[in-house]
Amino acid sequence: MARSIKSLVPEVEDLLALEPEEVAGVVLVHLRFLEEAGRGSLNRYNFSLNYTYNDYPAQYHTKIAEVLMEGWMWLEREGFLAPKPGADGSWFFITRRGMKVNSICDVAIYRKSNLLPKNQLHPLISQKVWATFLRGDYDTAVFQTFKEVEVSVRKAGGFTADDIGVPLMRKAFAPVDGPLTDKTLPKAEQEALTHLFAGAIGSYKNPHSHRAVSIDAEEAVEMIMLGSHLLKIVDARTKNNS
Repeated sequence: MARSIKSLVPEVEDLLALEPEEVAGVVLVHLRFLEEAGRGSLNRYNFSLNYTYNDYPAQYHTKIAEVLMEGWMWLEREGFLAPKPGADGSWFFITRRGMKVNSICDVAIYRKSNLLPKNQLHPLISQKVWATFLRGDYDTAVFQTFKEVEVSVRKAGGFTADDIGVPLMRKAFAPVDGPLTDKTLPKAEQEALTHLFAGAIGSYKNPHSHRAVSIDAEEAVEMIMLGSHLLKIVDARTKNNS
């Protein structure tokens, strides 16, 4: 069923206030639900004609056309639209990525996924957490991250399954005799790292395992990057000990 731009954003002031990446979500949902014949003849010029937005007041048409084209160009840049093979470059098709989008929310989730730099993550986080974050399940992604930290510390320190949470971190990084303690560091720094691991587990894993915790994408990124950093420390200590 076709979805007009106006059906997606009824108020013209709201449309004009959107950022390009937000407009892109509106444009893609509109294009996705065009009749098949319409999806087969997409190009920038046709899209910019006033039949795309003529149900808005005429005095806004020039500004609306510009805003919608900003959204179109974002979709090209992010791989939701691509030039048709064999054409002269002016005709476009909706890519496989674009055809997965069924709502404006889907595009918003994709945009937020770019906040998490996958190539900078510890391999465990990249493998086990990235897809969860990409789906927009941010609290689960944070819980998974710090669960991996806990499992890695337990394994690296030679602890048992009964050693969990904050007490495990304090044992593993205990100043002087903790199995993952860097004994070349001053005692104050050893203690600081103990507090860092214990605080991270206590703050970011334990609450998520006991109750529903609502967090946004930006907060989740900060927590996941911290967990990734902690895992890299565990790797380094394991390598040094071996």
